[in-house]
Amino acid sequence: MSEKLRLLAEESYAGELRALAAHEGGHRPPGWKLSPRQVVTYLMGGVADDGTPITPKYVGSRALIETAVATLATDRALLLLGMPGTAKSWVSEHLAAAITGDSTLVIQCTAGTDENQIRYGWNYAKLLADGPSREALVPTPLMRAMEAGKICRLEELTRMGSDVQDTLITVLSEKMLPIPELNTAIHARRGFNIIATANNRDKGVNDLSSALKRRFNVVVLPLPERVDEEIAIIVKRVGEMTATLDLPAPPNVAEEVARVVSIFRELRGGATEDGKVALKTPSGGLSTAEGIAVLVGGISQATFFNDGKLTPATLAASIIGAVVKDPVQDRVVLGEYLETVLKKKPGFEDYYAALTEMI
Repeated sequence: MSEKLRLLAEESYAGELRALAAHEGGHRPPGWKLSPRQVVTYLMGGVADDGTPITPKYVGSRALIETAVATLATDRALLLLGMPGTAKSWVSEHLAAAITGDSTLVIQCTAGTDENQIRYGWNYAKLLADGPSREALVPTPLMRAMEAGKICRLEELTRMGSDVQDTLITVLSEKMLPIPELNTAIHARRGFNIIATANNRDKGVNDLSSALKRRFNVVVLPLPERVDEEIAIIVKRVGEMTATLDLPAPPNVAEEVARVVSIFRELRGGATEDGKVALKTPSGGLSTAEGIAVLVGGISQATFFNDGKLTPATLAASIIGAVVKDPVQDRVVLGEYLETVLKKKPGFEDYYAALTEMI
């Protein structure tokens, strides 16, 4: 077993990627390891030509993934947009792994991200000793992706300032990165592209300029529409994460996932499942990703403190942590939900008792 806490996509699914590449018969764009059709198979699941089963990495609309892959086969960049927890980063990583075999060229955008972290930096010891030179230049992931003809991933693009975002305009339109200090420029090799992710729910989001928006093709990743779809996603990811963390999966995982998903979907949607009772919604998104975190946290607590038994009591603290982001407003929302809905809901008596005790 690897000593890494988390394997890269290209490491975790190396066998599947090899199987798809070994029997590649379709047209591959320059710099791509797989054809667009095989990339979609890798993301959505299927069977390789040699019979190797390909596990689905994304559960949702195939058309959305086909659009994303088709975009990356052109010279337009891709922007994956959606609420927090809709698998934007997950899809971005697996797209990069399948297309170029390298998902590590990542820039995590924050309010503190500046132009040097996007374009290039300098080794100031060499800069002071010898002046501006190629050797004194410190390449960013974007610069390395351009030179190697690979994909650069920008996570949470709208978290960094609009003036810094616009640094990308020249790269996206001209496919080059000017270096005025050296009177030269880096020209992107064929195969280079950008996948950016963004959401419009977090505080501190900066709108993209019109000029930058035009240079992205936007694909919106929605929350799962169906209950069974969301349950399947959480069960799969919880199974993968508990295996990585060496946590034994309790036999009732699927049952508890279904009940947590039911609670989350009612609070998220502002109504009970039958639509008869309107509810206040909490400030957080209660996404699929948060459901995964709740279950993994509950399994860890069950393993170390409850003899491996996954119960509402071991999940209650994690559920409250996911729902109550605003300690005043969200606590009231959860309290009303417990008394008006969960208290009367068959099969949820233990959840009502555990949550009421802790809230």
